[in-house]
Amino acid sequence: MAAKDVIKILIVDDHAIVREGLKQILADTKDIVVSGSAENGFDAIKQARRGECNVVLLDISLPDRSGIEVLKQLHKECPNLAVLMLSMHREDEYAIRSLKAGAAGYLNKQSAPDELVNAIRMVASGKKYISAALAQELANQIGEDREVPLHETLSDREYQTLTLIASGKSVGEIAVELSLSVKTISMYRSRLLQKMKLKHNAELTHYAIKNHLVGD
Repeated sequence: MAAKDVIKILIVDDHAIVREGLKQILADTKDIVVSGSAENGFDAIKQARRGECNVVLLDISLPDRSGIEVLKQLHKECPNLAVLMLSMHREDEYAIRSLKAGAAGYLNKQSAPDELVNAIRMVASGKKYISAALAQELANQIGEDREVPLHETLSDREYQTLTLIASGKSVGEIAVELSLSVKTISMYRSRLLQKMKLKHNAELTHYAIKNHLVGD
């Protein structure tokens, strides 16, 4: 196989066991090689700039910044780089946001190894990848005169703040997790409450559980 036909992968995930697991899955393929790995967004962007990979497997939850933020920067700096988002979140939560931000595809971490390999090959060839389940969800929305849910009007940061508050985390804990100030998180909270016409965290949490944005 010619070197130019080999797909070079950069794996970005903050869990070492996940990175090693992905490497093991891809070790059995002749046309895919892992050229690097990173455990945070800063390192991912730094490595991607070197131009030594064709596809980035990017976890949506990173310790220093959100995967969607990293995706947006990669899309801006390396527009020809295919980014396949990986997540434990249900596809209807973040898939559309990821694709709108420039992702070439979105895959749940619980997917079968064969599906991962197929997704990598597809995005490396310049195509988009979505699962059959997400394709069905999108098909169901086509032609529907549906009212857009309030949470879909939120920015990525506001949505992230919503899910974290609904998961039981305080403003201070969220600030630490997202490496932002308490003042900034409080601003996101105020904005999302206003946009969603909610009064306090209890109503916010109820909404999130009712709409399956977090586990109940």
